[in-house]
Amino acid sequence: MKILLDPQIFNDQKFGGISRYFAEINVALGNNKSVKIDFPMAYSENLHLKETYYFKNSFPVNLMLGLMKMPLLRKKIAKKLKKRNIKETQKSLKKQDFDLFVPTYYNTYFLKDIGTKPFVLTVYDMIHEVLPQYFTRDKFTVANKKILMEKATRIIAISESTKNDILKIYPHIEASKIDIVYLSHSIKTDSVKSLSLPGKYILFVGNRADYKNFTFFLNAVAPLLKDDPDLFLVCAGGNKFIEKEQKQIADLGLSKQLIQQNFEDDELASYYTNAKCFVFPSEYEGFGIPVLESMACGCPVVLAQHSSFPEVAGDAGIYFTLNDAEDLRNKVQMLLQNETVRNDYKQKSLQQAAKFSWAKTAEDCLKVYEKAV
Repeated sequence: MKILLDPQIFNDQKFGGISRYFAEINVALGNNKSVKIDFPMAYSENLHLKETYYFKNSFPVNLMLGLMKMPLLRKKIAKKLKKRNIKETQKSLKKQDFDLFVPTYYNTYFLKDIGTKPFVLTVYDMIHEVLPQYFTRDKFTVANKKILMEKATRIIAISESTKNDILKIYPHIEASKIDIVYLSHSIKTDSVKSLSLPGKYILFVGNRADYKNFTFFLNAVAPLLKDDPDLFLVCAGGNKFIEKEQKQIADLGLSKQLIQQNFEDDELASYYTNAKCFVFPSEYEGFGIPVLESMACGCPVVLAQHSSFPEVAGDAGIYFTLNDAEDLRNKVQMLLQNETVRNDYKQKSLQQAAKFSWAKTAEDCLKVYEKAV
């Protein structure tokens, strides 16, 4: 099978779950002799591609590295090269020398050139449709996604929850053409490093805005922090606290107990491994890779019992009712106070995380691709 892989997510995303997914299954499928992947890319700034295999000896990358001290020129050249990625893909589409096209996001540019060739669309979540209040400036994702779901030969949903949301919002889409393929994680659990972290902390990872529900979470655990001056809340990633967050933290009297630190990929395992627990209070996720990351490190996970979370965490998750501050606080307090319970959930977490792998994801994707062809 010859697969033509679309570059759009690698143009738009420097790092993130979607580009991680395609980078990882690319590596796995690349080891399958029955599969050939045509990936017409001149350049990408995506870190996951660079970590895996693709750009080690790329002339455009070497050229860009030589222009690091010339940001304006670098930006101009990068923009041209990203346009070239799409143009080269369009040329490949017109040649029709492939069996299957795989778009990586929801840009519909390829429809005019794909002809009668099949394509498989991955739907990562339906958050734009479920929580539209957070995406009022986005005028394209919902419309483009609907068009592509209707035209796709097959659809991959990354959880049963996502599939159910698709069918609830668009009941005219055939349920029989939607396959569920779970994602995995890429965290390096054997690379725990010595970092400047407090001895006792609750962990929050990544973006804190909007549906990630950080404001609710902070208010919920504030009494625990106030009762124990040795307890900290560590926010890994997500960049520095914005002014609104700083005001909330100050108003709660917790300025000395909140820490925000960005991290390198090989440092993330250290944050999970040393935490008393990881809390993921998000209002919605199509899958939730951080849940798997935490469990793979043996860190107990506290998360809301909704959307895809029960599928990912199974009985290794400690669930609270969404937006119930008292329930969340009680679950975190239980882990802080009871080492036996914490160790029990550590073992459950390791067992649950072991059920997922990128090799399994790639294998399941290939089965869907074969159906489509």
